[in-house]
Amino acid sequence: MKPDDFDYVSRLLRERSGLVLTRDKAYLLESRLMPLARKRGLKGLDDLMMALKKRDAALETLVVEAMTTNESFFFRDNKPFDQFKSIVLPNLIKARAARKSFRIWSAACSSGQEPYSLAMLLREESARLNGWKIDIVGTDISREILDKARSGTYSQFEVQRGMPMALLVKYFKKKDENWVIDPAIKSMVQYKELNLLGDLRGLGQFDVVFCRNVLIYFDQPTKSKVLNAISQIMADDAVLYLGGAETVLGVSDKFKPVPGQRGIYALARGDGASSLGAPPG
Repeated sequence: MKPDDFDYVSRLLRERSGLVLTRDKAYLLESRLMPLARKRGLKGLDDLMMALKKRDAALETLVVEAMTTNESFFFRDNKPFDQFKSIVLPNLIKARAARKSFRIWSAACSSGQEPYSLAMLLREESARLNGWKIDIVGTDISREILDKARSGTYSQFEVQRGMPMALLVKYFKKKDENWVIDPAIKSMVQYKELNLLGDLRGLGQFDVVFCRNVLIYFDQPTKSKVLNAISQIMADDAVLYLGGAETVLGVSDKFKPVPGQRGIYALARGDGASSLGAPPG
């Protein structure tokens, strides 16, 4: 790809999604955009760039979606889900006992593996959650990837990545070459199209936020902006999950690490800021 074309797409991605694309990622740009060019009946990237520079709004959206769709798989990295089951959930049950409800947000949820993993985990804990109202909201910037998430349909390769066999047998049915998630699990998750750079307040307030492996694509000011916006829609004692390579340190003063729990952060405000991160007493 020509240097000026790379710069053009980089600016578009930064403005529309916050994604920072450095020149060493040129290969990623080409690998993601070539299928889009073919899908649009174009000969190659040069033709795609010509069309893009005509300010084709629909094409701009497709380019942003192609570049911001990230890999996802069930129960990714395992430990965050173990922490949720053994530490965060017991504290949620204790802290929310009076109202018997809580809300979870899976930001940049891609094709739905993270929110569905949480839904299955919660269904497995149904004896402790009888009578509770639980909302799981999954958001992503890509309309196409959200359609896939809503379908709840995954290939053999996708379900093999992280999915425990017992849960696959229990919550999925084989349909032709694919696996379809149980309607009861699917109904536990609500999906919404959302740009993390936009106004988040319409989502309502959350008790747990998963925003893993998202900030690594942003520059420092954008990371700070997104974390500040997230902090404003979290309950005072809510917790935030970030990816293993991400941190709030030196980026935002709105959060502080939960002692002894790598990857989990509490709000820096209020006396009860870390109550959900501590072992239940």
